[in-house]
Formats: sequence, structure tokens, C-alpha cells
Amino acid sequence: MRQFIVTGHDAPTTPDFSLDDIAGGAGRLDVLCRCVNSAFFLSHDIREDVRVHLVLGDEYTVRFEGSELRRLNPDERSTAALIRKALEKREEAIGHMPAESSPGVSIRRMGFETTLEEAASDATVVELHEDGDPVVQVEPPENPLFVLSDHHDFTDEEAELLAAAADERVRLGPEILHADHSITVAHNYLDTAGYSRY
Repeated sequence: MRQFIVTGHDAPTTPDFSLDDIAGGAGRLDVLCRCVNSAFFLSHDIREDVRVHLVLGDEYTVRFEGSELRRLNPDERSTAALIRKALEKREEAIGHMPAESSPGVSIRRMGFETTLEEAASDATVVELHEDGDPVVQVEPPENPLFVLSDHHDFTDEEAELLAAAADERVRLGPEILHADHSITVAHNYLDTAGYSRY
């Protein structure tokens, strides 16, 4: 299982946003939507062995489960609609118990710390960092959990939590990439067994 946590610092925590303005009025929700699409889509197929956790404003986590996903289309607007539908169910999420909003999409009352702790329980936590080891020098983990931020850096508290939880600290290349591009590169690294199999 490949997992990705993406934290959205300005992401909406209510469904009161327009699908016509996800880049502005919805706190750069477009960034998170692109991450979801990069995590799941292949050409004419979907990755079923992937789970994505979107942490919204450190209040809720919307989880996408690749093996159960339906109605996910490769455009940001329809992905944002799935997130909005999950937020409409937020009152039904009690404690850490999820509320399913559509097949493969659920919402939990969990912020970054709890989401990281829960997802890390059966995964190798990989911190993507510009000062990390080059990814080509790191053996691809069996069940990786990549942790990314939106267009903002991690807060100091998030960075400390991640540093404490990380099993590996890697960089994907010489340049800093957008979160969705990092997911694509991470998939390629895993698909090729560390760039050794094509």
C-alpha cells in the first residue's frame, strides 16, 4: 500500500465554497485536488493500492481509498466536488469514526498529528525534504507513507512531528517540486524499484 498525506493549511473545513473558484475562494483546494489526481491516475486506469489523506485546516481528514474509489475523474473540479461532498458529511464523523460520503471517500475528525500517527502505524514514513538523502540512494520501502504540504511549508509543530515519525528523509531531485509533481516522481521511483527496473 502506498499512502500520501497532504496537509492543506488554508483548505476549507465547511462545504461553503464554490467549485468555480477552488484556487482562490477555497484556500488553494486546487493544490490538494491535483495531489489526489497525481496519486491515483494512470493512463486509462487507476492505482488501487493507494490511499490519500487530505488534512483540511488541521480539523478534518478526507481519505481516498483507491481500491474502493468510484466517480473520481481526472479534473480538479470533480475532485473538489468529492471533497465538498465529504465536508457535507462532517457532522456524521464522530470522534475518529469516519463518515463515508461516496464510494472510497470518507471524512474523519482528525488533524495532522492523529492522521500521521494512524497512517504511520503500518507504514514506512518518508519525509520529503530538500536536505534529505537523494532518493536513488534509498531502498524503496514496501509500504511507504509520503508526507507533503500544500503551497505553504509545514508549520514548526508539523515539521517536528514529521521529523520524529520519519523513517527516511529523502529528496526527489535537485529542484524543489510542487506537491503533485512530487507524488508523480515518488510513484515512478516505486514503480521502477528505485529506478532499476523498466
